[in-house]
Amino acid sequence: MSHHLDTPLAAQNGQLYIDDLYVFPGEDSTVFVMDVNSNITGVYAEPGFHHEARYEFKVHFDGADFESLTYRFSFDEADADGRQAWRLHTLTSAEAREDGAQGELVLQGRTGEAAEAGGTRVWAGRIADSFYIDLGLLAIVNGAVAKGTAVDLSSWRPQEAANSFTGTSVETIVLEVPHTHAQLRPGARTGVWCTTKLATDAGGWRQINRGGNPMMWPIFWPGDTDFSNPANTRHPSQDLAAAGDHIASQVAAVVRATGTSADPEGYGWTVARQLFPDVLPYVVGTPASFGFATRNGRTHADNAPEAMLSLVTNMPVPTGLSPATSAELRSSRFPYVIPV
Repeated sequence: MSHHLDTPLAAQNGQLYIDDLYVFPGEDSTVFVMDVNSNITGVYAEPGFHHEARYEFKVHFDGADFESLTYRFSFDEADADGRQAWRLHTLTSAEAREDGAQGELVLQGRTGEAAEAGGTRVWAGRIADSFYIDLGLLAIVNGAVAKGTAVDLSSWRPQEAANSFTGTSVETIVLEVPHTHAQLRPGARTGVWCTTKLATDAGGWRQINRGGNPMMWPIFWPGDTDFSNPANTRHPSQDLAAAGDHIASQVAAVVRATGTSADPEGYGWTVARQLFPDVLPYVVGTPASFGFATRNGRTHADNAPEAMLSLVTNMPVPTGLSPATSAELRSSRFPYVIPV
């Protein structure tokens, strides 16, 4: 019997928890990657993807409030070998934001195996997680953000940093779309986010979790392991009105206490407007980088934690780690990840 959302356990299922979103150029293509179900989290339940869920990539164009392209993945229950059949539907225009729309079936396959049709390629399955950060540093910063106190890095030793994600794994969906796509042509200005949705007993769908910019949940909502924060269920178009003041106030309090801005309130709102709506910007066909000079997509190599922690605190926050930390856990060729 399906529990759907009737018990707290349903919302704590790691299969529905988004760990990371990446968008970067591939081989004359755009690559979208969604990681879920890390085995580092206390909410990790079991391997694989939830067979009653949808996993969606949402794409906005030219700064539009709403998506006009959705890539929707759904999975069957695991077979005797632990593999899951999956299906990819695409939805365009107004249908891209409608849960009731069926979309067009464009590709299907099984986890652990590559599939391709019309230049679109997909690989889904369990991989070694290439994300890197020392969680001790994160605790210092998000503790200050939560309390509105000064960021004290006096005890932090970057040269002694250790990657807390060494040896961990995640379930991933890798989607590669060729530049010949009608909408994802070189030069297209996009905003990308991803979401997990779970079937309800009433026959509809409920958004459980979402992701856009990296590190948003660990910095601003670190205790939200039961998906209770309303940021999980709202649409990015509602972000600034719903939580802009809250995020701006948190940032302002931190930079005021730390002494890194002469205008804490102004800086707080500058950060809030950069992070909201919570979508990852990317210009199709250009080099991706989530760093200090630009935030244009995100690659597996990017030190996104360092960029985000420094942005929020308005000061250098050296993580002590670099792309070399997990170089062996990523590939320059499809599927760009290392299966386990």
